[in-house]
Amino acid sequence: MSSSESSATNIVTRLEHFVSENKRAILIGTAAAAIAVGGVAYYASTSSSKPGNSEKKDRKKDGKSLKKKKKTVNDVDGPILEERKPKAEVEDEDDDLAKYTPDHTATLPVEERSRIAGIFKAKGNDAYKLRDFSTAAQLYTRAIETSPKAEPVFYSNRAACYMNMLPPQHELVVKDCDDAIKLDPTYVKALNRRAMALENLERYDEALLDFTATTILEKFTNQSTQVAVERVVKIMATKKAQEILSSREPRLPPVTFISAYFAAFRPRPHPTLPENPNDGDRTLLQAFEAIDSHQYNEAFSLVTEALTSGISWEAGKAEALNMRGTFKFLLADVEGAKTDLNESIELVPAFSQSWVKIASVYMEQSEPEKAFECFENAITHNPNDPDIYYHRGQVLFIMNKFEDAAENYMKSTELDDQFVFSHIQLAVAQYKSGSLANAMAQFRRTMKAFPHRSEPLNYYGELLLDQSRFQDAIEKFDKAIELEKQKTPQNVLPLVNKGLTMFQMEHNIGGAERCCNEALRIDPECEAAVATLAQLSMQQGRADKAVEFFERQTSLARTERELVEALTYQYATNSQIELAKKYPQVAATIPGFA
Repeated sequence: MSSSESSATNIVTRLEHFVSENKRAILIGTAAAAIAVGGVAYYASTSSSKPGNSEKKDRKKDGKSLKKKKKTVNDVDGPILEERKPKAEVEDEDDDLAKYTPDHTATLPVEERSRIAGIFKAKGNDAYKLRDFSTAAQLYTRAIETSPKAEPVFYSNRAACYMNMLPPQHELVVKDCDDAIKLDPTYVKALNRRAMALENLERYDEALLDFTATTILEKFTNQSTQVAVERVVKIMATKKAQEILSSREPRLPPVTFISAYFAAFRPRPHPTLPENPNDGDRTLLQAFEAIDSHQYNEAFSLVTEALTSGISWEAGKAEALNMRGTFKFLLADVEGAKTDLNESIELVPAFSQSWVKIASVYMEQSEPEKAFECFENAITHNPNDPDIYYHRGQVLFIMNKFEDAAENYMKSTELDDQFVFSHIQLAVAQYKSGSLANAMAQFRRTMKAFPHRSEPLNYYGELLLDQSRFQDAIEKFDKAIELEKQKTPQNVLPLVNKGLTMFQMEHNIGGAERCCNEALRIDPECEAAVATLAQLSMQQGRADKAVEFFERQTSLARTERELVEALTYQYATNSQIELAKKYPQVAATIPGFA
C-alpha cells in the first residue's frame, strides 16, 4: 500500500473516532474514506459507531418490570398528541358543543373560555385516537378560536392531524408548527413535526435546522432524530455533489497522491521502441518520461496524443492503454478506465498490471468476485509476479480478511523482498489480526532493512499512537519528517500524524494546528491536513472557521464519494451556526455550542 493513501485512510479513521467522541460539536459521524491501495483506488465506506447514551439508566431485562413503551413521533399510527394539562379543569365534557359558537364564546369570561377550549381539545384527542383526523383537526381549530390565550399544544396537535391525513397536508403542518414554535421556541414535538414536513417538501436546509435543534434539545438521547439529521444532510450532500460534478471538469488528484499511486507498483523499465518508431511511439515514451518527473497532466495529454496518432506495435499500445486507463480511473471515469484496460489485455493477455487495475475497477463497482477473477487470470499468466499477490492482499485487507491478506503479502515478499510496502502491509495485517508481537517485530526488521525510507517509520508511529505510546510515536514521525524533507514531492502525512498525536497526548491544539499548517504550506492540496484542521476548529467551538476548511475540502474533492463526505460535514456545521443565530435559546442549552 502506498504510504500516502494508506496513512490518509488511517487519519480519516482516527478523525471518525474524534467526531464520534465529540457529538455535541459535530452531529454527523459518517465518512467515506477514499483510499488508493497499492496503486489502485479502492473505496471503503466506514461509519463511526454511535456513542452509547450514558444518561439513560440501565433497563431491567425482566419483562414484568418493563413499563409499556410510549409511542413516539415515528410510530406507524402517527405522531402522539401532547398530554399537557390545560390550565383550567375540564368539566362537563358532555356539554352541547354546538352552542359554543365563536361569537358566543367571545362574550364569555376568560376562565369559561379556557374551560371550553379544554373540552374541544379533549374531544379532538378522542377523534384522533379513532383516526378521524379531519374531525380532530376541526375540534383543535375550535380550541384555538375559543381559548383566551394562544396555546402551542393546540397548534401542534392540529399539525399532527394534517400530517396523518391522506394525502398529508405538509404545508399546513409547517404553518401550525410555526405558530406553536413562536409561542414556545424549544417545543421539541413541534420542531420535530415541522422538520418531517419540511423534509417531505424537500426544503432540506430548514428540515436540517429543525432536526438539529431537536437533537440538541433532547441532549442527544433520541436515536431517531440523530438518524434524521444524518439522513437529511446525506440527501443534501449527495444532491450538491452531483450538481458540482455535472458542471465541473474532471481533474486529477494532487501530485503527491498520484506519485504514491504509481510508487505502489514495483518499477518497470520503459517500453523499448521498435527499430523505426513513428510519432505515436515517440510520444508514448515522452509520456513515461513525464511520469518520471511527476508531470502527470502532461503525461495524460501525451499518452492520449500517442494513441490518437497511432502506436506501431501491440505491446506499446497495450502499455499506452494501461497508462490512459490508469489516468481515467484517477479521474473517476470508471467505465472509461475499464474499456482501456480491457483493450490492453486483449492486446497482451499476460499484462499483469492491467489485470490488477481492472480488479480495482470491479472493487469500485462493488463486485469483489470479479476482482478476484482478475487476480486469478493474472496469476495464470504470471504466477511469479509479486505485484499480483501484493494487490490481492490489499483487497483482502480492506475486506477485513487480515490473515488471508498477510499470506499474500508474504508471498509477494518471497518473490521480491526489495519492495518496502509488502513488508509494511504484512506488519499492519498482523497487527490487525491481533498478532501484536509479530507485527512490531516485522516493523523493526523493515525499518532496519529500509533505513532511508520514511514509510516504515510513519506506519510504525501510527501503531504506537494506536497503543497510546505518544512520545514514541512522535519520535518516529519526526524521523519520517526528516527523511521526507529530502524527497520531491514531499509526503506530508507524517506531519499530520504528529499533529494528531500532540492533540491526543496533551490536547495540544496549537501544536496540532502548526503541524497541519506546515503540511499545507508544503502541499496545499493535502486533504488530510485540511480535514484535521476543520475538526480541530470544531473542537474549539470555532464553527465559522471549520466551515472554511470544509469548503476547502470540498474544493479538493474529486469523486462523488469525496464530495459527499466533505459536504456532509460542511452542511452539518452550517446548520449549527444557523441554529445558534435563529434559536439562541436552543444553542444556550449546550455550553460552548457554536
